[in-house]
Amino acid sequence: MRRTAALLLLLLDMITSRARAQALDWTAINDEALHTLADYIKVNTTDPPGNELDAARFLKKILDKEGIEATIYDTTAIGANRANLYARLKGNGSKKAVALVSHMDVVPVAPAFWSVDPFAGVVKDGYIWGRGSLDMKGQAIVQLMAMIAIKRSGVPLNRDIVFIGNADEEFGGEGAVQFVKSHADLLKDVEFLMTEGGENLVVDGKLKYYGVGVSEKQTFWQKVVVTGVPSHGSRPTKQNPVPRLVVALARIARYETPLHVLPDVQKFLHDIAPQYKGEQRAWLADVRSAVKIPRARKWLTDNIYWNAILRNTISLTMLQGSNKTNVIPAEASAQMDIRLLSDTDPAEFLATLKRIANDTAVHWVNQIEPKTKLQSPIDTDLFRAIEKASHERNPNVIVTTPMFTAASDRPTYRALGIITYGFDPFLVENEEMHSGMHGNNERLAVSNVGFGVKYLYDVLRYVQ
Repeated sequence: MRRTAALLLLLLDMITSRARAQALDWTAINDEALHTLADYIKVNTTDPPGNELDAARFLKKILDKEGIEATIYDTTAIGANRANLYARLKGNGSKKAVALVSHMDVVPVAPAFWSVDPFAGVVKDGYIWGRGSLDMKGQAIVQLMAMIAIKRSGVPLNRDIVFIGNADEEFGGEGAVQFVKSHADLLKDVEFLMTEGGENLVVDGKLKYYGVGVSEKQTFWQKVVVTGVPSHGSRPTKQNPVPRLVVALARIARYETPLHVLPDVQKFLHDIAPQYKGEQRAWLADVRSAVKIPRARKWLTDNIYWNAILRNTISLTMLQGSNKTNVIPAEASAQMDIRLLSDTDPAEFLATLKRIANDTAVHWVNQIEPKTKLQSPIDTDLFRAIEKASHERNPNVIVTTPMFTAASDRPTYRALGIITYGFDPFLVENEEMHSGMHGNNERLAVSNVGFGVKYLYDVLRYVQ
């Protein structure tokens, strides 16, 4: 009798919980999310200098209003007017927590090349415009509103939901580093973490796949410097450092790094192979063999993303010599964006570059120390929750694991043993994503805001 009564109470509780979850007014929540994002974009957190303390206060005010305790940390450790934000929505604690992490800083803008004020949060033509709408204030507000919707719905939580806003991701990642260093105790029960680094590929309006980021390339930025003797440009000398640097850079630019197929890359390309036909399908299904075929290798590497996940990459991005045409400078320098596959040893790769440059006058200066190598498993409750929520929306679209070629704060958290995923809550056209993120006229479709909140809300429900 007691068992029957207990079962009836459990059933009643489940029915009540579901009823409360269904009572959410999604139209109102989506509108609230859009207006909140517009206001968040107005908080200028260009890095440098960052000014993330202003963003942390903005987010904390919203969380406080919702009855979710939020704390601002590290206001002196990172720098002036900088901070990290931490909040937690409590569950019953029967399972470990899941964390939602975003960065509060954005990259600089060139306002002259924008058609709108990049920090006005303008909504027009079906889009919300502004720096950070894609990277990553849009995702931050989706995380915030999904967590708030969970609280308002009364969905029973077996896992606490942790919300973190970090400073300085776009410059050096010091916000996450400081948070992990100083507040590891706040993360000790976190099993899963989601942040940027996923990619849902949309081409010509068609969704090709939902992408969950489980791996990431190592950032290994280098500066090369050649010194010389300054003098008047009207009298050429052999002590001009510019030609010597140019020769070394030309050698590096001609160098083709070897193709190397990692297991997760092999799996990803095999996953998407059915979307192609004939020999191209066969090449993707067995990419280890395909890279040995000249025609297949050319086809694979003509795709700039596939090329980047199949090899270590070097992009020469910055050059500096004299500041005047008729002055031979005392120093010439260049900077290069180097991204390494996870099994590459940075020291060995640098030795190779020095050999290629073949000039002892070229001095190498490490700009960023590579973070912890990133690889997370996919046989997890969270991955299955993402699959479920994705297939509810698009039953015939695969969920796969593209490698992230840029950088995120995930390796910093992965070092604590937390399973970290790159999760993209939006469906953005591929060309629009690549031109808008860090580019001019960054924008996000208004429809994507609502889509993202409900998508993440469902993921959070299913992982409980």
